[in-house]
Amino acid sequence: MNSDFNPDKQHTLNAPVSISGTGLHTGVMATLTLNPAAPGFGFQFKRIDLPNQPIIKADCDLVTDVSRGTTLEANGAKISTVEHVLAALVGMGVDNCLLEINGPEMPIMDGSSAPFVALIEEAGITEQDAEKVWYDIEDNIYHYDEEKRVEMVAMPAAEYQVTTLIDFNSPVLGTQHAGLKQMSDFKKEIAPCRTFCFLHELEMLLDNNLIKGGDINNAIVIVDKKVDDKEMERLNKIFKKDKIEVKSEGYLNNLELRFPNEPARHKLLDVVGDLALIGYPIKGRIIANRPGHSSNVEFAKKIKHYIKKNKQNKGIPVYDPSMPPVHDYQFIEKTLPHRFPFALVDKVIELSDTQIVGIKNVTINEWFFQGHFPGNPVMPGVLQIEALAQCGGILAINLSGEGQYDTYFLKIDNCKFKSMVKPGDTLILKMELSAPIRRGICEMRGTTYVGNRICAEADMVAQIVKR
Repeated sequence: MNSDFNPDKQHTLNAPVSISGTGLHTGVMATLTLNPAAPGFGFQFKRIDLPNQPIIKADCDLVTDVSRGTTLEANGAKISTVEHVLAALVGMGVDNCLLEINGPEMPIMDGSSAPFVALIEEAGITEQDAEKVWYDIEDNIYHYDEEKRVEMVAMPAAEYQVTTLIDFNSPVLGTQHAGLKQMSDFKKEIAPCRTFCFLHELEMLLDNNLIKGGDINNAIVIVDKKVDDKEMERLNKIFKKDKIEVKSEGYLNNLELRFPNEPARHKLLDVVGDLALIGYPIKGRIIANRPGHSSNVEFAKKIKHYIKKNKQNKGIPVYDPSMPPVHDYQFIEKTLPHRFPFALVDKVIELSDTQIVGIKNVTINEWFFQGHFPGNPVMPGVLQIEALAQCGGILAINLSGEGQYDTYFLKIDNCKFKSMVKPGDTLILKMELSAPIRRGICEMRGTTYVGNRICAEADMVAQIVKR
């Protein structure tokens, strides 16, 4: 990421860019094209080799197989080994990308994210005119798998950070750990790290024809047992090499390690790729002990559930009655033409060029309680919408400059009433601009709250007219 990269804005690619390679498990040659995408699009895969070119969203709820990489399935289509390219996109700060592919599996390339990082750099990254909404981890989120001895936790932190620890009870690997304190280090510290496997796993996969696209150059092979000449001859033949040997430290001599702890760093890479399936950018510190695709995906589901549960609380205005208002009822009377019984905003507690928050104190003495369920007083939903409109009118008039203005409804869409408002409630009125005001037309999103509870919401369009 360059120095002027703004992490609070959404980003996509400058142009489409392609790469071709063989899938590790299927052996199918495929071309992957990364395409720019609109804000809010996220990561979505498109199987262009299938009828109707089905779309598969990068979503942990769509994972159907984690036995050899992460596989997504939706709309009658599958796409496998998605974790390395997703890690590259997240690591490079890309938020929105359409990944078109003409096969069932991502190209394995060298078993790392580096080729995809190079591809993203070739395309270039562009900032979009849309805010990036980060979701803070405010409570510890845990995942345990006693059988696999996996422990994972997400903790509050100012940035997205990941630490992984691996211990396979292997004299070759030993205990390793890797850390990523800031995502801007991903390209240099994590992306080049290749996948690894033990020789006994490799033999099982070969015996069952499960790595049809396997190549001695796209994985680190750890030799954790004595290998006889017959087995070496077999490996030479499979990988079309003149001579494969076991190095003294217990690795096949196919390659040099890029880092002493490359396996632990690759596990971190996998965590970043699999947690991209949460679907929301997060700020938090992830600590993963003995992670694997299965645990990563289960953990992603827990974090996604946490975010969805807490999402509705994000952006809820906080009302402190002891704080002086931005504007009191006298200012409101000067701004709006409404008078009793239709003055429905008591004060304004927040006002910017994009949103306003007002307060309506609901008492048993309200005129509408006389006729609206007198035995069970409930504030009419339409009056909540009217109160929102008046609040929005103050914002619109405030942005209109000198002179006196009135606002008139043109349209109300997506109106929902979710909770009753009763005497004694303090109704918080929040109106947000959905688009810049043009030619006197104002589009806003309105929400009423009592405490943290949403009572009503609607999209509204009004016209500002000079008196």
